[in-house]
Amino acid sequence: MSDPLSILTRVHRARLLQLWRSAGWPSHDVVELDLLAAGLLGRLTGPDGRDTLRLTDAGITWLADARRRSRRADTPHDRLGTRVAAMLQASGRIVWRELSLRAVADAAAPPASPVPLWDELAGAEPAARSVWRIARPDVFSVRQTTVEDYLHPIVHEVKVSRADLLSDLRHAAKRQSYQWLCCECHYVFPADIAEPQEIPEGFGVWLLHGGIDSGRLELARPARHAACRLPFSVWMALARAAPEPAPDGDPQGHLGDPGPA
Repeated sequence: MSDPLSILTRVHRARLLQLWRSAGWPSHDVVELDLLAAGLLGRLTGPDGRDTLRLTDAGITWLADARRRSRRADTPHDRLGTRVAAMLQASGRIVWRELSLRAVADAAAPPASPVPLWDELAGAEPAARSVWRIARPDVFSVRQTTVEDYLHPIVHEVKVSRADLLSDLRHAAKRQSYQWLCCECHYVFPADIAEPQEIPEGFGVWLLHGGIDSGRLELARPARHAACRLPFSVWMALARAAPEPAPDGDPQGHLGDPGPA
């Protein structure tokens, strides 16, 4: 029989954190079923006959170990991305990381074609075809709303070294693909690796003053806003991906919960 702990993911870790900080009301979903089967949760029946959930000693130990492992494994880039995600969640946004989205990078000129054999084809010009590429934004977020026009999708690109930032800035098609996916695109990096004016116009700039884990994030330049309606293919990619779990003490509501428009 397989070890029930082997199937646990960071979704289970996020649920344990949520239950640790809450009254323990059950959701009766498969995540809780996995945690109960692994012995990390226990059921308590109150005088009124209602069940609540509590972390067992094994659950507390597993959660603490998972948090220590995560902190050791995270790179500076991951840690700064986590801070950006938490900042966006605190403002009422739903956040995804490590997405792979198909985006238009540029409109290519039509390929050269031979001279047609018939005069009636001479005036026909092939339409320009869009160039598609896979965009992998570091942090992608939308407002938690029930009105599509208020979604306001935003991309945040995280850089922790000057070499990485300059490498990104050399690829115009990459930047165009980010802009195609959102209303605003921002770069986030430590204040000592570049100046805001080095970033192309139209992109927002967030500067980190101090250490990655405790430094202050400052909006040095707002991004230019452009209307954007997410295509169906992006919605399908978001549906297949899991949003970023809520940070400690800052729960992100479920999709059906009321939130800021």
